[in-house]
Parts: sequence; C-alpha cells; structure tokens
Amino acid sequence: MGSAPITGGRDTAAAEGDVVVFLIGVRINRWRAVRHWLPVVAAMPRMLKELSRDGESGLLSLRALGGGPRVHGFVQYWESREKLLSYASAQGREHHPAWSAFNRRARSAKGAVGIWHETYIVPAGSYESVYVDMPTAGLGAAWGVEPIGRHEDRAAQRLAGGAA
Repeated sequence: MGSAPITGGRDTAAAEGDVVVFLIGVRINRWRAVRHWLPVVAAMPRMLKELSRDGESGLLSLRALGGGPRVHGFVQYWESREKLLSYASAQGREHHPAWSAFNRRARSAKGAVGIWHETYIVPAGSYESVYVDMPTAGLGAAWGVEPIGRHEDRAAQRLAGGAA
C-alpha cells in the first residue's frame, strides 16, 4: 500500500451484503526451535499464493498485520463464509496438509510456535468505511470504492444506509 496511488476525495467501500473478515497469524514463541516454527511460517506464503492465483477461491483482499519479529498475521476479506470454509477443508489444497502438519508438530513442539485465527461475519448494515485521500485499503480494496454521497457524510449515516 505504500506506493499505491492515492485516490482523491472521500470514498466508502462498495460492499453489499454480509462481509467476511478473517484474521490469521503465527507467533514464534521459542526462537531456537527453528525446526518447529519455520515450516509453520513458510506455509502461509504458499497458501496465499495459491489463493491469489485462484480467482474462484473467494479471497477478495488481504493485508499484512504488524506485530514485531515474533508475530506475523494477515487480515483477509472473503466473498463468503462458504468459500472460506471450503478452502479450509479442501483435501487437495495447501491449507489441509499445512494444518495437519502443524497439529502433528504441535505435539512435539511444546509451545515453540502458536497460531491463531478469528472469523467475523459482519451483517449488511453493520459496517461502514471512509477513505479520504488514501490508497485503496481494507474493505475498499476487497470490494472497490465509491464516492461518498451527500446523504452519507457521517459514519452514522453510512451505517444506517443513509437514513440517519
């Protein structure tokens, strides 16, 4: 996002319907246990590459989360809960063997590496966004942006669909 072009003016995300937000990350708990944490850290780029190449996967957008040298994470926006869950359980995709390997490794790793994820299904009308002189980001990167209309100037108005 650092070198992305700035869109002028005030925009909001053009999302419609429910929004699926998935947060995922890994935490290196013991630096010296490289053989336990390196495969976990290395699995994420493979999964993200696979998802970005597959336009039907349902992954709309992602962004790295800061967290220091121990923590690596991403916020992801998905087309639907069904597509997220389908990817997570698909036998022939990168996630399934990575998850199985993590679970096997976790038994012997004794806390050397941790993973976390959170899934949010945000109902239509329960999210809002504003981007002022910003490169496209977040929900706007996932769904595109549109100019804020005069009846959507405030966050309360956007949350109420312009009715506030």
